Amino acid sequence: MAKPNIVFVLTDDQGQWALNCYGNEEIRTPNLDRLAETGIRFNNFFCASPVCSPARASIMTGRIPSQHGVHDWIRKGNMPEDDCPEIEYLRGFTGYTNILAREGYTCGLSGKWHMGHSLKPQMGFTHWYAHQRGGGNYYGAPMIRDGVPYEEPSYVSDAIADDAIDFIEVRGDKENPFYLGVHYTAPHSPWVGQHPEEIVESYETCPFESCPEEPIHPWQIRSAPRGTGRERREILKGYFAAVTAMDLNVGRILRKLTELGL
Repeated sequence: MAKPNIVFVLTDDQGQWALNCYGNEEIRTPNLDRLAETGIRFNNFFCASPVCSPARASIMTGRIPSQHGVHDWIRKGNMPEDDCPEIEYLRGFTGYTNILAREGYTCGLSGKWHMGHSLKPQMGFTHWYAHQRGGGNYYGAPMIRDGVPYEEPSYVSDAIADDAIDFIEVRGDKENPFYLGVHYTAPHSPWVGQHPEEIVESYETCPFESCPEEPIHPWQIRSAPRGTGRERREILKGYFAAVTAMDLNVGRILRKLTELGL
């Protein structure tokens, strides 16, 4: 039996509530909804540490944070200018992509890594188009291509999908199977002034009943976007637009797979 090709899509800071297929009729996610309809949609799914880097390390290793040692989002050790040596936080651990690589898969990453030493392909990956850190602006995003850091001028969700499609086109007709991790930074903040205007404005009349306004929690992180009234609406429009723009790019990848018969 031939080994199947694998495409794994990972979004960032997207709760299950921010999907139409989980009952939020205000948000448009037709491509992710199609995956849910034709595959398996979990009603119960638990994350031991719902923070960026620990959750990613758990996905890669199958271990909880107390075992893999990544307990918070990684601030240092991603790039040389982080005032400390680059750190491979998962050094010594076996990830499922290591196993796939041993079994003959060509493993590619398109997007966010955020588990240290972003310049270096790790965990069995040989194709490595990575975000330098954990997130940031959607235009001018700090990316790495062929080991060279640069600022991506186009909308980063589009750029990640472009790279993923290029990888699929190159690897799709090869004898060896491929694994492709498509790791979006979306819909993580920032949200205002960061996303395609036509998608942002398509949510102008949305009542956002799925996001009832509540008092700001006293423990909310100070850097988190916040606001009331019109400012709050602009934040929500940006978040919803980030989700929908990302979903549209998932659709592009699905169409390419269909086009190539994969």
